[in-house]
Amino acid sequence: MGLGNLLEDIFKNVPDYKHFMTVDELNESSKSLAEEYKEVVQLKEIGKSRDGKPIFSLKIGNGGLNAVLFAFPHPNEPVGSMMLEYLSNVYAQNEELRKNMGFTLHIVKVSDPDGAKLNENWFKGPFTPLNYALNYYRPAGNQQVEWTFPIKYKNLNFNKPIPETKALMKLIDETKPDFIYSLHNAGFGGVYYYLSHDIPLLYPIYQYIALKQELPLSLGEPEMPYAIKFADAVYSLPSTKERYDYLEKHSEKDPAEIIKSGTSSVDYAKRVNPNVCELVCEVPYYYDPRINNLSESDVIRKDAILSKLDFREDLYKFLYDRFKGIHNLLTRPSRFKESIEYFLEVGLESIKAERNWAKNNPELERPATVAEKFDNELVSKFYSMLITGLFLRMITYQLELGFDKRLSDLAEKVKERLSELDEIVEREMNYSVIPIKKLVTVQLAAGLYTMLYVKEIRRKYQS
Repeated sequence: MGLGNLLEDIFKNVPDYKHFMTVDELNESSKSLAEEYKEVVQLKEIGKSRDGKPIFSLKIGNGGLNAVLFAFPHPNEPVGSMMLEYLSNVYAQNEELRKNMGFTLHIVKVSDPDGAKLNENWFKGPFTPLNYALNYYRPAGNQQVEWTFPIKYKNLNFNKPIPETKALMKLIDETKPDFIYSLHNAGFGGVYYYLSHDIPLLYPIYQYIALKQELPLSLGEPEMPYAIKFADAVYSLPSTKERYDYLEKHSEKDPAEIIKSGTSSVDYAKRVNPNVCELVCEVPYYYDPRINNLSESDVIRKDAILSKLDFREDLYKFLYDRFKGIHNLLTRPSRFKESIEYFLEVGLESIKAERNWAKNNPELERPATVAEKFDNELVSKFYSMLITGLFLRMITYQLELGFDKRLSDLAEKVKERLSELDEIVEREMNYSVIPIKKLVTVQLAAGLYTMLYVKEIRRKYQS
């Protein structure tokens, strides 16, 4: 069988997953795989989480190139864990695939087990925006696996990697990877990609992969204002240095005081392999047809962005003022409190910088596309639901220790705000929940084709 046909069969056979697996289910599956395929699979513990939970890596195959693939770099993003669940089984079972790929895979299905467990209440559904928001957890930026690798740049000197990041650092040091796949996923919108190098050959492949699964490309606002665009829905992998320079230009505060975190896996990996290639493939849970509509809307792009920022600032100030008022009542040690304090402080400063960028950017003085208008007016409301839900979880977690009227009253006010946001999303969006099978297939195909490219480049370089 030719490689093309082999890959097509593998993509076609992705299971029709109906829900996401829990941390324990993923770990048990890895143990079973290592027991069944002892000659090609090794399972080892590479570290422990902040709460002492084991972090496992599956080593599969014995190719001359090394790939590190890790899921849950953000624990509210489980799609990649399902892709790695499928890929680990296929790679262990299929000798022809291993020979054609030429890679040894180092697979970490759960890089943040503590955070993933705090999201498990929505992993089995229902997959509504409200249920997601009510059970959403994301660590503070300086406690995230992906963004706590050490960095020293200008006034930023971060060298406090969390235990989960240290586990990945150890794996990277040992394997000196040629390819890294950090498996993120978005919440709402279309498919888009981040790549550490400008590789034009891959862009039409990436775009075709999404379209073949009948998924839209994300053609609205980029995730961050300083994103460098390679092609439609393909961007340069953002770096902390770029974020620092952007904040230095558009913020009145020292960027180091805003960022407070480290850099990414690829920046760290370049220390041991300067030629390492990293891919991020962002796939969404929800889709609305407007997300890839490039026709002109009835608003100017700058006005749409500024309106979004006004709305977000109003919400963040509402939450932050109340957070300061109840701070001393939150006596129970809480990851929710840790996250809220970080996100609100950093978020308010980031809003100021983005507003300054928008006001002084002449490129925004044009009609927004329908996709850009939709991103700014409605997708932003969806993401506002998440921080509101996280704030509510923080209060509810404290109330589990006993009734407090101030906290209980505030919980009701926050529920009202969350309900208002949910009503907007449900009323004004025509969204559908994307099947997990499609999301897994896109991430799988993008990863394997990128690995084949890396293999070919390394072969030419060595010959």
